[in-house]
Amino acid sequence: MNGAPGSPSNDMTPEKCIGICIGLGYTVAGLEYAEECFCGNALNNGASKTSESDCNMACKGDNTQMCGAGNRLSIYSDGDFPVWPVPKVQKDDLPGDWEYKGCVFDNANPYILEWLWEDAPNYASSKMTIPICLERCQKFGYSAAGVEYGRQCVCGDLGKVEERGDVWKDDGFCSMPCPGDRDHTCGAGNHISYYEWAGEPLNTFHYASGPEAGLYEHFSTSPIVPLISSVGINDKVIFVEKHGTSLDNTEGSFEFDYSTNTYRELALKTDVFCSASFTLPDKAGRMINIGGWSAESVYGIRFFTPDSPQGENTGTNVWEEDYAQLRLFDPRWYPTAIVLSNGSLLAMGGESGSDAPMVPSAEVLPHPPGVTESTYLDYLARAEAIGRTNSYPHMAILPSGGIFFAQFNESRILSQADFHSMQKLPDMPGSPVNPLTGRNYPLQGTMMLMPQKAPYTDLLEIVLCGGTTHEPGNDALDNCVSIQPDKPGAEWAIERMPSKRVMPTMVGLPDGRYVICNGAHVGRGGFGLADDPNLNAVMYDPTKPLGSRMTVLANTTIARLYHSEGVLLSDGKVLISGSDPQDNGKHPQEKRLEYFYPDYLLSGATPPTFTIEDRDWEYDEAYEFEITSTLAEGFANMRVSLIASIGSTHGITMGQRTLFPEVSCSGTTCTVVAPPNAFVSPPSWYQMFVLDGPTPSHAIWVRIGGDPAGLGNWPQLPGFTAPGV
Repeated sequence: MNGAPGSPSNDMTPEKCIGICIGLGYTVAGLEYAEECFCGNALNNGASKTSESDCNMACKGDNTQMCGAGNRLSIYSDGDFPVWPVPKVQKDDLPGDWEYKGCVFDNANPYILEWLWEDAPNYASSKMTIPICLERCQKFGYSAAGVEYGRQCVCGDLGKVEERGDVWKDDGFCSMPCPGDRDHTCGAGNHISYYEWAGEPLNTFHYASGPEAGLYEHFSTSPIVPLISSVGINDKVIFVEKHGTSLDNTEGSFEFDYSTNTYRELALKTDVFCSASFTLPDKAGRMINIGGWSAESVYGIRFFTPDSPQGENTGTNVWEEDYAQLRLFDPRWYPTAIVLSNGSLLAMGGESGSDAPMVPSAEVLPHPPGVTESTYLDYLARAEAIGRTNSYPHMAILPSGGIFFAQFNESRILSQADFHSMQKLPDMPGSPVNPLTGRNYPLQGTMMLMPQKAPYTDLLEIVLCGGTTHEPGNDALDNCVSIQPDKPGAEWAIERMPSKRVMPTMVGLPDGRYVICNGAHVGRGGFGLADDPNLNAVMYDPTKPLGSRMTVLANTTIARLYHSEGVLLSDGKVLISGSDPQDNGKHPQEKRLEYFYPDYLLSGATPPTFTIEDRDWEYDEAYEFEITSTLAEGFANMRVSLIASIGSTHGITMGQRTLFPEVSCSGTTCTVVAPPNAFVSPPSWYQMFVLDGPTPSHAIWVRIGGDPAGLGNWPQLPGFTAPGV
């Protein structure tokens, strides 16, 4: 019997034992050795009835009654009950290519296999079986698995048992029947019925070395601790900090010219701490910043117009804002904003202020004529109840015309007309232990759209990497999940990352790969809530099969925790910035800037060069450009990529998109065809790269889709400079 422990009691009686078992929800009670009470819903190990006279030990609490004897139980029940056979090791009828390896002793901290999942709060309500456990571990990419205590499923990696040393025990030590399959054993106390995957590897991680591993380089120190990073169409980087609450009483924002290592201060009037930011599709490529932290800041709408080319320090523009004249309907701290296919802007979610209620609404900018309030959304309202999880939700326009939306572990397709939920997609998988894990702030993973390639007939794939659970101090997730939202019956696929990561940054490269960097192994987003920095960069290559897309790259020496970012520069480098953990000095507020050099910059290959005259593209139109260098790989291996302008913060890359358009050449004159419509490519500015095999050129900025919403004429207010359309 596996219910209650047989603790001795000097006043034990059948009535007392029966009461204990009823109180615990069991239907069978048994007494042994005059003083021990056991409970269950069945008898185990092939128990057989014997003579009543064998139970001849008087109860300690009533010597007129018998309470079993040595190895004999006096059984009481209110009805019939099953008697289960002696369980045996399950070696056959296993799912997939699992094989039984033996009984493993596990009485140490940490556990041999790190992930422990229980399907029920106690043995009596558990349905655990060996196949259930193995299938769960396999689903999340673990090749070592087992069950202990009958109901505890453990998952981990191969080699961990061998690392622990002399832990193998005779199979008899793993004698506890599985609650969902009494014919087979599911370990025992501190003993695991242990299995290993013997088929093709569930995951294959590649390990780069030399130039292929890339390189981190600390090259400059910013005047501020950046919170948001964006690259302007003049190839200068805009840094925004939590103005008013940061270091050195700075003005909140700087324009950084990395070609000359110079900084120009851009005045801010309000605190943009945890706001939304990206480039508008107007002809000036203005940057917009939405929301903020407190008071009037949370209503803020701010504009900055890049006004001097890279290499020249002649700019005079600063951020323009005026809360009294131009503001949001609702206060927003941690909002997300994107450009819709019609060229207008959508701002959604967030909190109403510092640690204030969530904002369950969306609003379009500029506010349409006659509209005087935001749109209430019930699925955002739910976020308050499930853990305040509509801060920085993930959003992207789909080729089908809907909006992909993800918060916490939920995903949906929204209508662009009124933002209601048109389709609830399956919940995102989390960890083997807990499906209730999140991928947006404060549980903070990161999201990327996979490359879209002409003729754009393949379904768009979206991947989200990293995140964590609500419990403080928990390990981060070590997986990415991906889906094709427009596919009928779409399901999430899971693939392991080489390491755990919360608060990651993901940056799209010109060749269609993605760098995963920054973050921590433990904790969640927020001040002082994460630890154990993840210093390793990983390359994610979507051209490879699921399960083999990850390559381990170089390490940095600088911890990049909460408030860290990464952006792609037009020369192909990745600029890494920020980290503001405020963890009592354990990790510094980080002003140091780093370059990450991908392998294509370390190969020794000469980047191609090109020129293009027409940089304002209409959909589905052809545009000529000229190759002005020799292509080492030849024109047959020449490609063009288009990388949308983004704002990077908190794992969110607002505006992110990668396109590989149709290209043809005659001699050195080539033609590129713009994407077909605003669903494949919402109006935006793009970095246009020419690739000679794996080697990208320096990018030239082009605008695709124009300014259909007339953002260039907004706002027509004193103190604001609208560039026109």
